[in-house]
Amino acid sequence: MTADPDVQPDADPVVLDATAPGAAGRPALDLLVWDAPNIDMTLATVIGARPTAASRPRFDAIAAWFVGGAGEAGAGGADDVEACVFANVPPQHVTTLRGWVEALRSFGYSVFARPKSRPDDDIDQSMLDHIEVRAHSHQLRRLVVFSGDGRNFREPLEELARAGTEVVVVAFSEVAGYASTSDLLHFVDIEDVPGAFAAPLDRVRLDSLPVDGAWLRPTKSLRDAAATFASKRTA
Repeated sequence: MTADPDVQPDADPVVLDATAPGAAGRPALDLLVWDAPNIDMTLATVIGARPTAASRPRFDAIAAWFVGGAGEAGAGGADDVEACVFANVPPQHVTTLRGWVEALRSFGYSVFARPKSRPDDDIDQSMLDHIEVRAHSHQLRRLVVFSGDGRNFREPLEELARAGTEVVVVAFSEVAGYASTSDLLHFVDIEDVPGAFAAPLDRVRLDSLPVDGAWLRPTKSLRDAAATFASKRTA
């Protein structure tokens, strides 16, 4: 069963119904939230190039991995499963993003889309609001967060972990040190999710270096970096 997607991320916390089915009067939920801007940005950083359709993660494979980890309802697993993708939509990209949104919905994901009116617009608070809503409407058994943003997520995620929720952070190891070093959070590199990418990414991971070592290419031109430094000195 999939949790009701009509509850909006910015809705007020749901009043608990002690008569509802499931442990503690609420159904046990496994929830996945995907920070689309963060994952896309960090993917570009990891591979040193703008992501293409071939280098982006496969949402159908992610869904299969997530549902597989939810177990069987009534046998210690989750009663409900829900996966949500959160995205800012710049006005100039509405047409190109429409097909992407429809593809996500066809894979079973709910999509929360918000207009991006300023460069610093962030979707993180909407994600945290929705997690809070589900923590009230369900027994949050497992929370899987696709984001490398420790600034906004570390404290609330660790708080949930202390309260008994299994919290899994899925991101790239290069940018998610907050999760990989936490004693409370479980960390999974996205590329370790079976089938997440059609082909291996062009990256060198420090946590899985070859015995003979490997080169890590620059992600920015040396001349560009020097020019940036020079402009700051003269500003």
